[in-house]
Parts: sequence; C-alpha cells; structure tokens
Amino acid sequence: MTTLGCSLFATRWLQAPLYFGLVAAQGVYVYKFFNELWHLIHHVVSGHADETHVMLAVLKLVDVVMIANLLIMVIVGGYETFVSRIGLQGHRDQPEWLSHVNSNVLKVKLATAIVGISSVHLLQMFVNVHHTPRHDLLWGTVIHMAFIASAAILAYMSGPMAAQEARARSVHREEDSRAVVIPVQRDGGAADESCAEGGTGTEERIEAAGFPARKVLEMFDEGRLRAPEPQVIARLGKADFVTRKSNVVLLGGPGTGKTHLAIGLGVRACQAGHRVLFATAAEWGARLADAKAAGRLGKELSRLDAYPVLVVDEVGYVPFDSEVARLLFQLVSHRYEKASVIVTSNLALGRWSEVFGDGATATATVDRLAHHAEIVALDADSYRTRHPGHLESAGRPH
Repeated sequence: MTTLGCSLFATRWLQAPLYFGLVAAQGVYVYKFFNELWHLIHHVVSGHADETHVMLAVLKLVDVVMIANLLIMVIVGGYETFVSRIGLQGHRDQPEWLSHVNSNVLKVKLATAIVGISSVHLLQMFVNVHHTPRHDLLWGTVIHMAFIASAAILAYMSGPMAAQEARARSVHREEDSRAVVIPVQRDGGAADESCAEGGTGTEERIEAAGFPARKVLEMFDEGRLRAPEPQVIARLGKADFVTRKSNVVLLGGPGTGKTHLAIGLGVRACQAGHRVLFATAAEWGARLADAKAAGRLGKELSRLDAYPVLVVDEVGYVPFDSEVARLLFQLVSHRYEKASVIVTSNLALGRWSEVFGDGATATATVDRLAHHAEIVALDADSYRTRHPGHLESAGRPH
C-alpha cells in the first residue's frame, strides 16, 4: 500500500472511541434495568401493583434488554467489521452471528432488532390503551409499520447481493478448475512476494508439504454445504490462524470435503510463506513411533517446530493403539500455543475416546487442540455418492 493508502486505512481507528462510548451506554442500560427491576419488586411487595402495572414493567425490562442486545451487536459486530478483528475464533462463547458478519448482514440484523424493539413499544401502548392518546396509538402503529417495511426492503436487497457473491465464487471456481498452477490468494490474505509473482518459493513449499493431491479453496463446492456459512471458509482462507498459532478442526461425515479443505488451507498457508507438512493420523503415529524407537522423539518434535502448520488427516477412521494415542497427544501438546494444527475427523470431539481407546488421553488431546481452534462442522451430502466417476480421478475429498 502507498503511504497515502496506509494513512487513509489507519483512520479506521478513529471509530474505536465510538465503540467504547457504546460500551459506556451499555453500562447505563444495565443500571436502568436493575433500577426498573427494583421498582417492580418494591411495588409488588408493597401491594401497589396490579396485573397491568406488572405487565408494563416487565415489557420495560424486555425493552431494555432488547436495546442492550442491539448495542452489543453494534459494538462487537461493527468493531469487527469496520475497525479490526477481535480474535474470538475458537472461543467457546463466540456469538454464532459473528462468524459470518459483514456490513450487509449487520444492517439486516440491526433492522430486525429495531423492529423487535418497536413491537415491544407498541405492545406497551396497547396494554395501557386506556391511558394512551389515540394520536399516539396511530403514529406508533405507522412508525412500527415503517420499520417493518424498511427491514423487509433491506432483507430483499441482501438477497441479490448474496447471489452476486455466490456467482462470483462460482466463476472463480470454474477459472481455477481450468488453471494448471495453484492460484494466488484473491481475498486479501497475507501472502509473500513470491506468491504474488507466482515464484518458485510457494511451489517448493507446496511440493514439500506432501499433499496427496492438488486442492484449492476456490475449487471447493460450497453450494452443496448446509453448514457452515461460506464466509467461514473464506475467513479461514486468509490463513490468519497460522500467525495466531491457533488450530483448525474440520468435522464431518465421509465425502463432505474435509481433506479438500485441509489441503486448501495448507496451500493458502504455503502461499502466505509458511511451511506445511501433511500426513494422515496413522502416518503421523507411525512416524512418531519410529522416532521414539530410535530414541529421538524429542528431537523429532523439535524438528517439526520448523513447520508452522501440520495437517493431521483422517482422525477416527482407524482406532489407535495406546502407544500411538499417547504419541499423538504429545504432538498436539508440544505444539500447544506454539504452532498450528489442521485436523480432519469423521467423529465429533466428544467421541474421540472411541478412536483413542483411552478417555483420559482423548480428553487431554481435545482440550489442548480445541482451546485455540476454529471448529468447523461440515454438513453436506457425500460428494462421492453424487460424483463417483469424477472422484476416481480427482483424489480423496474426505
């Protein structure tokens, strides 16, 4: 980027104080909520509250909570979208909507939240209809209908935008399927100069990684996925998880594309200048067992530190003996918070004791693997059953 471009881009931080101001407003609403709650309890205990009064007071509490929800959505989603990533990937409390939020989605969600708040206000008017002027009821209804119409228009406009993005991804996949070389990143992920220029450094890293086939994210058929959202895959494709030293765990049944995605993410990491090493879980177990038998397990684990990304494919298809299970635990434990691991498995993390044969080892492995991890559950029909002939020559997309 040019100096001018960098300076303009840096001005996004001017918005940061605005979001901290909204955090203070969130505190005001917390105070207001408990103040209203205290008054409600006081009136009920003293016997001065009838059913209508209680209903109106509860609606006020609901109103405050809904506005607070709107605030947190603007604070977290807006900051993440317009200022800087917060880095919640892998956090057990990460909001579901945050994984696919963008300015378009944020606007629709905000409009929906405003409609909900308006509905509560209108309901308060009708509950207290005998003390509400007809003029207020009329305009309250008109304003509420205007909010509904605005939300419907925004939702309608978001459809064509999403369809246009899907068509663009489809065109990219068609272009990539005809290409001979691995394409460079298009979505803004960090890449080294050799990647941008199609240099040999990237190709050498890809060749040395030991991928069983050439797979790229652009060729992944996102259209057949029921989950996750395509934005999740696009975000992972930026390879930011490598610099954060966090992991990626891809879970799903056979043929849902786990290995394809693992290889695609590995290729993106190579393009970003990182060394990658790929092997199945059974192959990793055999490699570490040989190193232990030769008395060089520690040296082997240290040698693997030179690879910022290790791909462990097919966890769950073949049960491990106790020795291999312990060795895989040592591998994950050694790299914990030091380097990234991409793992594919047909089993949910809670069922890994079935393949490890030891609940304690499985739990300890999952605990370290999932602590700083993006866990992606792939929900789709098997690609193999739909395209059996194509996959015989295309590789093995688990």
